[in-house]
Amino acid sequence: MFNKKSRGNTDYLPDRTQLMDVPNLHFVNGNRIAPPFPDGLASAMFGMGCFWGVERRYWQLQGVYSTSVGYAGGVTKNPTYRDVCSGRTGHAEVVFIKYAPREIKFGTLLKTFWEGHDPTQGMRQGNDIGTQYRSVLFYFDSTQHKEILCSLEEYQRRLKQAGYGEITTEVKPFAEYFYAEEYHQQYLAKNPAGYCGVGGTGVTCDIASPVLG
Repeated sequence: MFNKKSRGNTDYLPDRTQLMDVPNLHFVNGNRIAPPFPDGLASAMFGMGCFWGVERRYWQLQGVYSTSVGYAGGVTKNPTYRDVCSGRTGHAEVVFIKYAPREIKFGTLLKTFWEGHDPTQGMRQGNDIGTQYRSVLFYFDSTQHKEILCSLEEYQRRLKQAGYGEITTEVKPFAEYFYAEEYHQQYLAKNPAGYCGVGGTGVTCDIASPVLG
Protein backbone atom coordinates (compact mmCIF):
# COMPACT_ATOMS: atom_id res chain seq x y z
CA MET A 1 0.00 0.00 0.00
CA PHE A 2 1.36 3.42 -0.92
CA ASN A 3 0.78 6.33 1.43
CA LYS A 4 1.96 9.87 0.86
CA LYS A 5 4.14 11.04 3.73
CA SER A 6 5.02 14.54 4.81
CA ARG A 7 7.21 16.09 7.47
CA GLY A 8 7.75 19.82 7.68
CA ASN A 9 7.96 21.20 4.15
CA THR A 10 9.03 17.91 2.56
CA ASP A 11 6.69 15.54 0.75
CA TYR A 12 8.38 12.17 0.95
CA LEU A 13 7.97 9.46 -1.62
CA PRO A 14 5.58 6.63 -0.70
CA ASP A 15 6.78 3.36 0.77
CA ARG A 16 7.54 0.47 -1.53
CA THR A 17 6.32 -2.97 -0.50
CA GLN A 18 8.95 -4.98 -2.34
CA LEU A 19 12.28 -5.73 -0.65
CA MET A 20 15.44 -5.21 -2.66
CA ASP A 21 16.77 -8.43 -4.17
CA VAL A 22 20.46 -8.61 -3.21
CA PRO A 23 23.04 -11.42 -3.19
CA ASN A 24 23.73 -13.17 0.10
CA LEU A 25 27.50 -13.25 -0.38
CA HIS A 26 30.18 -10.56 -0.61
CA PHE A 27 31.67 -10.26 -4.10
CA VAL A 28 35.22 -9.84 -2.74
CA ASN A 29 35.55 -12.24 0.20
CA GLY A 30 32.56 -14.55 -0.16
CA ASN A 31 31.23 -13.86 3.35
CA ARG A 32 27.57 -13.16 4.02
CA ILE A 33 26.28 -9.62 3.54
CA ALA A 34 22.73 -10.51 4.60
CA PRO A 35 21.49 -12.36 7.70
CA PRO A 36 22.03 -14.79 9.23
CA PHE A 37 25.55 -13.78 10.27
CA PRO A 38 27.99 -15.88 12.30
CA ASP A 39 28.00 -15.44 16.08
CA GLY A 40 30.45 -13.05 17.67
CA LEU A 41 30.24 -10.26 15.10
CA ALA A 42 29.35 -6.62 15.81
CA SER A 43 27.69 -4.06 13.56
CA ALA A 44 28.64 -0.55 12.46
CA MET A 45 27.06 1.83 9.96
CA PHE A 46 28.57 4.97 8.44
CA GLY A 47 27.58 7.49 5.77
CA MET A 48 30.39 9.61 4.34
CA GLY A 49 29.53 10.37 0.73
CA CYS A 50 29.18 8.10 -2.30
CA PHE A 51 29.01 4.62 -0.84
CA TRP A 52 31.07 2.96 -3.58
CA GLY A 53 34.40 4.29 -2.36
CA VAL A 54 33.42 4.15 1.30
CA GLU A 55 32.61 0.47 1.12
CA ARG A 56 36.00 -0.32 -0.44
CA ARG A 57 37.79 1.44 2.41
CA TYR A 58 36.11 -0.84 4.92
CA TRP A 59 36.25 -4.22 3.19
CA GLN A 60 40.03 -3.77 3.01
CA LEU A 61 40.41 -3.60 6.80
CA GLN A 62 41.63 -6.68 8.65
CA GLY A 63 38.89 -7.89 10.99
CA VAL A 64 35.98 -6.67 8.86
CA TYR A 65 33.87 -9.73 8.03
CA SER A 66 31.69 -8.14 5.36
CA THR A 67 30.31 -4.88 4.03
CA SER A 68 27.21 -3.89 2.10
CA VAL A 69 25.80 -0.62 0.85
CA GLY A 70 22.34 0.76 1.30
CA TYR A 71 20.13 3.53 2.63
CA ALA A 72 19.40 4.64 6.20
CA GLY A 73 18.17 7.60 8.21
CA GLY A 74 15.17 8.35 6.03
CA VAL A 75 11.41 7.99 5.91
CA THR A 76 10.45 6.01 2.81
CA LYS A 77 10.61 2.23 3.20
CA ASN A 78 12.39 0.06 0.62
CA PRO A 79 13.59 2.96 -1.54
CA THR A 80 15.42 2.55 -4.83
CA TYR A 81 18.60 4.41 -5.76
CA ARG A 82 16.58 6.73 -7.97
CA ASP A 83 14.19 7.40 -5.07
CA VAL A 84 17.06 8.32 -2.74
CA CYS A 85 18.73 10.55 -5.34
CA SER A 86 15.49 12.53 -5.67
CA GLY A 87 16.04 13.88 -2.15
CA ARG A 88 12.51 12.87 -1.22
CA THR A 89 13.16 9.81 0.94
CA GLY A 90 15.37 11.39 3.62
CA HIS A 91 17.98 8.64 3.38
CA ALA A 92 21.75 8.83 3.31
CA GLU A 93 23.97 6.46 1.38
CA VAL A 94 25.59 4.24 4.01
CA VAL A 95 27.86 1.25 4.44
CA PHE A 96 26.77 -1.54 6.80
CA ILE A 97 29.76 -3.28 8.37
CA LYS A 98 29.95 -6.60 10.17
CA TYR A 99 33.21 -6.93 12.05
CA ALA A 100 34.98 -9.13 14.60
CA PRO A 101 35.63 -7.06 17.78
CA ARG A 102 38.48 -9.36 18.77
CA GLU A 103 40.29 -8.50 15.54
CA ILE A 104 39.43 -4.83 14.98
CA LYS A 105 38.16 -2.22 17.40
CA PHE A 106 35.29 0.16 16.79
CA GLY A 107 37.76 3.00 17.31
CA THR A 108 39.69 1.86 14.23
CA LEU A 109 36.48 1.98 12.19
CA LEU A 110 35.86 5.50 13.49
CA LYS A 111 39.38 6.58 12.59
CA THR A 112 38.74 5.39 9.02
CA PHE A 113 35.46 7.31 9.01
CA TRP A 114 36.90 10.65 10.13
CA GLU A 115 40.02 10.48 8.00
CA GLY A 116 38.20 9.18 4.92
CA HIS A 117 36.05 12.22 4.17
CA ASP A 118 35.46 15.88 5.04
CA PRO A 119 32.83 15.90 7.80
CA THR A 120 32.37 19.70 7.64
CA GLN A 121 30.69 19.91 4.22
CA GLY A 122 27.03 19.47 5.14
CA MET A 123 24.79 18.01 2.45
CA ARG A 124 27.59 17.09 0.09
CA GLN A 125 30.95 15.40 -0.24
CA GLY A 126 33.24 17.00 -2.77
CA ASN A 127 31.44 17.29 -6.11
CA ASP A 128 28.64 14.98 -4.95
CA ILE A 129 25.83 17.25 -3.80
CA GLY A 130 22.58 16.18 -2.14
CA THR A 131 21.14 15.06 1.18
CA GLN A 132 22.06 11.44 0.42
CA TYR A 133 25.77 12.37 0.62
CA ARG A 134 25.64 13.83 4.13
CA SER A 135 28.00 12.66 6.86
CA VAL A 136 26.25 10.46 9.41
CA LEU A 137 27.14 7.95 12.14
CA PHE A 138 24.62 5.38 13.36
CA TYR A 139 25.27 3.68 16.69
CA PHE A 140 24.03 0.25 17.76
CA ASP A 141 24.53 0.55 21.51
CA SER A 142 25.46 3.01 24.25
CA THR A 143 29.15 2.12 24.10
CA GLN A 144 29.36 2.99 20.42
CA HIS A 145 27.48 6.21 21.14
CA LYS A 146 30.03 7.26 23.77
CA GLU A 147 32.94 6.40 21.50
CA ILE A 148 31.43 8.37 18.63
CA LEU A 149 30.89 11.48 20.76
CA CYS A 150 34.40 11.22 22.18
CA SER A 151 35.95 10.94 18.73
CA LEU A 152 33.81 13.76 17.33
CA GLU A 153 34.89 16.16 20.05
CA GLU A 154 38.56 15.36 19.62
CA TYR A 155 38.48 15.41 15.83
CA GLN A 156 36.65 18.74 15.89
CA ARG A 157 39.52 20.16 17.89
CA ARG A 158 42.05 18.87 15.38
CA LEU A 159 40.07 20.18 12.42
CA LYS A 160 39.83 23.66 13.93
CA GLN A 161 43.58 23.68 14.45
CA ALA A 162 43.92 22.90 10.73
CA GLY A 163 41.56 25.72 9.72
CA TYR A 164 38.38 23.74 9.09
CA GLY A 165 34.89 24.68 10.28
CA GLU A 166 32.29 22.89 12.36
CA ILE A 167 31.61 19.19 11.92
CA THR A 168 28.16 18.63 10.40
CA THR A 169 28.07 14.86 10.97
CA GLU A 170 24.74 13.55 12.25
CA VAL A 171 24.86 11.07 15.14
CA LYS A 172 21.79 8.84 15.34
CA PRO A 173 20.69 5.54 16.86
CA PHE A 174 20.34 2.81 14.28
CA ALA A 175 16.72 2.31 13.28
CA GLU A 176 16.34 0.72 9.86
CA TYR A 177 18.55 -0.23 6.92
CA PHE A 178 17.58 -0.93 3.34
CA TYR A 179 19.98 -2.70 1.01
CA ALA A 180 20.88 -0.95 -2.22
CA GLU A 181 20.53 -2.63 -5.60
CA GLU A 182 22.79 -5.57 -6.46
CA TYR A 183 24.94 -3.60 -8.89
CA HIS A 184 25.91 -1.17 -6.12
CA GLN A 185 27.20 -3.93 -3.84
CA GLN A 186 31.05 -3.98 -3.91
CA TYR A 187 30.80 -1.78 -7.01
CA LEU A 188 34.47 -0.85 -7.20
CA ALA A 189 35.54 -4.49 -7.08
CA LYS A 190 33.32 -5.19 -10.07
CA ASN A 191 34.34 -1.92 -11.76
CA PRO A 192 37.97 -1.19 -10.75
CA ALA A 193 38.09 2.00 -12.82
CA GLY A 194 34.76 3.24 -11.43
CA TYR A 195 34.13 6.62 -9.87
CA CYS A 196 35.18 7.29 -6.29
CA GLY A 197 34.50 10.79 -5.00
CA VAL A 198 35.44 10.21 -1.37
CA GLY A 199 38.48 12.02 -0.02
CA GLY A 200 39.68 13.18 3.37
CA THR A 201 40.98 16.44 4.81
CA GLY A 202 44.48 15.18 5.51
CA VAL A 203 43.92 15.76 9.22
CA THR A 204 44.82 12.65 11.21
CA CYS A 205 42.59 11.09 13.81
CA ASP A 206 45.07 9.51 16.21
CA ILE A 207 42.70 9.74 19.15
CA ALA A 208 44.31 8.73 22.42
CA SER A 209 41.31 7.60 24.45
CA PRO A 210 40.78 4.68 26.83
CA VAL A 211 37.22 4.48 25.49
CA LEU A 212 38.27 4.05 21.91
CA GLY A 213 41.22 1.78 22.58
